[in-house]
Amino acid sequence: MKHTNFIDREKLYGLLENNTPAESELNDILNKARKLKGLNLDDVAKLLCVEDETSIAKILDTAHYCKEEIYGKRLVLFAPIYTGNACVNNCVYCGFRRDNKALKRKILTLDEIENETLHLLRMGHKRALLICGESPRNDADYMVEAIRRTYAAKDEKGSTIRRINVELAPMSVGDFAKLKAERIGTYVCFQETYDEVEYRKFHPAGTPKGDYLNRLTVMDRAMEGGIDDVGLGVLFGLVDYRFEILAIMEHARHLEEDFGCGPHTVSFPRIEPAEGTPFSLPENIPHPVSDKDFMKIIAIIRIAMPYTGIIISTRERPEMRDQLVKYGVSQISAASETNPGGYEEENTGAQFTLGDHRSLDEVISMMIDGGYIPSFCTGCYRKGRVGADFMDLAKPGLIKEYCKPNAMFTFREYLEDYASPATKEKGLRLLKQLTQTFPKEELKRRVEGNLCRIGDGERDLYF
Repeated sequence: MKHTNFIDREKLYGLLENNTPAESELNDILNKARKLKGLNLDDVAKLLCVEDETSIAKILDTAHYCKEEIYGKRLVLFAPIYTGNACVNNCVYCGFRRDNKALKRKILTLDEIENETLHLLRMGHKRALLICGESPRNDADYMVEAIRRTYAAKDEKGSTIRRINVELAPMSVGDFAKLKAERIGTYVCFQETYDEVEYRKFHPAGTPKGDYLNRLTVMDRAMEGGIDDVGLGVLFGLVDYRFEILAIMEHARHLEEDFGCGPHTVSFPRIEPAEGTPFSLPENIPHPVSDKDFMKIIAIIRIAMPYTGIIISTRERPEMRDQLVKYGVSQISAASETNPGGYEEENTGAQFTLGDHRSLDEVISMMIDGGYIPSFCTGCYRKGRVGADFMDLAKPGLIKEYCKPNAMFTFREYLEDYASPATKEKGLRLLKQLTQTFPKEELKRRVEGNLCRIGDGERDLYF
């Protein structure tokens, strides 16, 4: 299939000129958003032009409403496994860049990948993201073996990783088919910036990543290779964040039109300092995104693409992460390391500086205090509720009957097997309260029954 550029740069920048909505128009857009059907490009452009505090507060309030209506108090947890930091690219903002001589390079062996996986399992994780730099040494065949070894790892309690997502450089359709055969979940690849002109400045020519169109159309090849769920993302700080949001909307529209399903997730990293990478220092970032604007970004995507997962990593400080979950974030990493062998405490080079150093138990304790349900659920993927089939259940609200119970089941597993005594005590209290919130008595009885079975030692129960 021939792939073309579907981002009209001039059109998107044009939508951001003198487009601040009047109060009545803003209210109409936000009332439309509360119907949970999403927003169009023009709506989003107007929201992005809002600057006054009162109007931003209305946007945040609408995002909170949409988040609660669709996701309730569920918050999915995962952790990355960096399998290598060798890279042939020379992206100016990245600690893994080829010319960074300060970085200690490493590509993990399969045994080392298993050890990293065991560290995550012993914390209580069930979902992993495999990620690496782009290098001939960690090609698709290497990743296939890495995926197999990660799925095969089992800790002393018998726990295994139940879902592996991957964040990898663009591949061929044939290589994506190999990944699909290994039961990966979501394929993630960041465009970094959708501005083709600026893209060339940050990604030098002569490297694989220097090819803008090859990266822009990677999700087309992934879906042609059979991948059901894909995850988009940009690196905020490179160009005007408002342009990037409109471009994400256009990318989602393109996937909907050509493949019948938009992105499963969108990730929102901001540039963070990296060793040996002067560009990443705060004073050198071309378009820094303030905390206020970052919250607005998350809120706008939540109401514009209400059924798409929003991911925030441990780049962000705990205080910011705790705020963002109110306005749209549905997945967070926890207790992450961003260097190969980091969980084994190897002194290899990291991709960026972490902002949140809390343990998984500390993050979960915070979530419980806020009334959130820590979820390690993978039921939909193993039941085949993925891609367009997932959206067919999500948009009419039917998915709720699976997601909340399944989140509660995985939370109970964590409390029984890995939680500290204090976290377990208050977690069990929260589960008891949540059980009483199911309106259907039959569903309530089934949930209570499964929670009791997990308490008695059964594992991996899901609807």
